[in-house]
Amino acid sequence: MATDPNRRTAIKGLLAGTAAIGASGLLSSFKQADDKELMTNILKGNINHSVSHWCFNELSMDELCVVAKEIGIKGIDLCGPKEWPILKKHGMHSPMCNGAEISLTEGFNDKKYHSTLIKNYSEMIPLVGKAGYTNLICFSGSRRGMDDETGLQNCMEGLKQLLPLAEKHNVVLCMELLNSKIDHKDYMCDHSAWGAELAKRLGSDNFKLLFDIYHMQIMEGDIIRNITDHHQYIAHFHTGGVPGRHEIDDTQELYYPAVMRAIKATGFKGFVGQEFVPAQKDKIASLRKAIQICDV
Repeated sequence: MATDPNRRTAIKGLLAGTAAIGASGLLSSFKQADDKELMTNILKGNINHSVSHWCFNELSMDELCVVAKEIGIKGIDLCGPKEWPILKKHGMHSPMCNGAEISLTEGFNDKKYHSTLIKNYSEMIPLVGKAGYTNLICFSGSRRGMDDETGLQNCMEGLKQLLPLAEKHNVVLCMELLNSKIDHKDYMCDHSAWGAELAKRLGSDNFKLLFDIYHMQIMEGDIIRNITDHHQYIAHFHTGGVPGRHEIDDTQELYYPAVMRAIKATGFKGFVGQEFVPAQKDKIASLRKAIQICDV
């Protein structure tokens, strides 16, 4: 989410050592011998792949769309109305829209933000639907000493006012699961069981969860069991290596092929968004490898 300071300042060394940063220069890295058939033609098609722009923010949106499409990625996450025309120009989807939230810390668990949030989301939901998109991100906000039950009740009170509009426009409000241990201290929606309970109480197909695998590995582990147990409430996934939110390869502790197979086994038809901060010199190669790892 763009309001996260780590995301705003991430990736100062993207494509370090590469002089050309334009789309044509980037694409030249794909034009290797015996690589004329790009990954788009060889992906299995069981997982819909997307990527978050903030992780590659030294690329313009146009450049990222070109590179992502060549790899076989179908969408760019965390885009709002200003970016949608660029995505459409490149035939790319917006699997997780943003732009209605206040911040990660000021969310639906605090009634003092409800009037602003309801106004923001009431304006954004029709725009998302009109653009042909479905998922719109939202946040619980920080606890500030609040107990779980009060937070659930407050979130329900605010979200219920928006669900009829979301249903009308075929939009799903997606609350992101974030860790409160390392990256987002005091965030309330920090366990999959809490998020699933909120979804269960709301009882609407127009509210689901954004399950961030990186964050949930830090908070609770047992990733495959939690995905399997709560899959009916999950609309979208984000990736990231633990620790550090870097590449999802064997430099970190999660085994993503098994996680992806578990996601596939649930019958999930949404998107898995790559949201890792590349640590390797060749950032595009890291993205390409991540797609290969997740292509089960």
